[in-house]
Amino acid sequence: MSTDAFHVPLGRHVMSGFVHHARWLWRGLGNFETSLVRAQVEQTPIVKPIFVSGLARSGTSVLIEIIASHPSVATHQYRDFPFLFIPYWWRQTLDRSAPANVEASERAHGDRLMVTPNSPEAFEEVLWMAFFKGLHDPQQRNALDAATSNPKFEAFYRDHIRKLLLISNRTRYAAKGNYNLTRMEYLLKLFPDARFVLPVRLPREQIASLIKQHKLFSEAAEKYPRSVKHLDRVGHFEFGKHRIWINPDGRNEVIESIDSLFKTGEEVRGWARYWANLYRWVAEQLKTNDALRAATLVVRYEEMCDQPERVLRGLLGHVELADDSDERVNRWAPSLSRPTYYKPTFTEAEERAIEEETSDVVAALGYDPQPAGAGQRSIT
Repeated sequence: MSTDAFHVPLGRHVMSGFVHHARWLWRGLGNFETSLVRAQVEQTPIVKPIFVSGLARSGTSVLIEIIASHPSVATHQYRDFPFLFIPYWWRQTLDRSAPANVEASERAHGDRLMVTPNSPEAFEEVLWMAFFKGLHDPQQRNALDAATSNPKFEAFYRDHIRKLLLISNRTRYAAKGNYNLTRMEYLLKLFPDARFVLPVRLPREQIASLIKQHKLFSEAAEKYPRSVKHLDRVGHFEFGKHRIWINPDGRNEVIESIDSLFKTGEEVRGWARYWANLYRWVAEQLKTNDALRAATLVVRYEEMCDQPERVLRGLLGHVELADDSDERVNRWAPSLSRPTYYKPTFTEAEERAIEEETSDVVAALGYDPQPAGAGQRSIT
């Protein structure tokens, strides 16, 4: 896969830097925008918002694509960056000036997912970073829960979603956000009727994909240094030069042990411990919080690909977008197939490390103790 897709034009780099470094100004502009359309915003309800969240390379991108293809759903799109704070004005501008047809191209990840400027993308993090400090500091607890309170963010966030619904002429909001994995309790407090979609993937294949992507993003940083700033500004720290671990429970010693494994060359065990630490915490949240468990659909990557029609119908039913499920299932099910552009190539010692670090969590996520073999179909 060429790293050319990581090229960030100078104009885009300068504009995103202006927005990023003057977020206080753009928060104010967002509130001013709201004040001008306040009557319409207040008549726009937020009904059963949908949050798709999981550790990177678990299937979040294809899931948000499927959900966003429904005509009632509004999402953030590639074209929204960097002017996320003023969605109403910016979409008006784009709709007047954007070309009618844009050819799709493979996204930078090189994973066969074809996108256009109108494709859904994970940009919510820009807003979260503007209101919360330390969200990505691995030396402190990163989770936000029902005890979290940030009135300025909550008002801005609700208005932002309403404006996006209003300008899109849609009735349902959906967001892909990997870091929302540690904010589900807080989001459920804000939106008691929210629907959560939690994709999970067996660690062996997911770790292989994470390693591949980290290598790709790291190589791209050498050739295109602006790509690092771009990822920082959009809040994507999963791979590459500025990779940051998620610390869900404030156990710094675990994060330090993960970091130590990488520094000593035990990359596979490091990824496995990270996978297990994050999903063990998530599994405990679902076990102890009845309301969150009822609002959450766990989508096992492998099941989605072995039985795509059944799983997609379950997905659309859970998020209450099943009115045209036949059309959506027929459109998407045939595209779910095992990636052919890479295969895990772990040593016996690395295979043992994955098993030792993750076996208890694999079971907690509902997988059979003897999961399906490598010959099965799966999604990218």
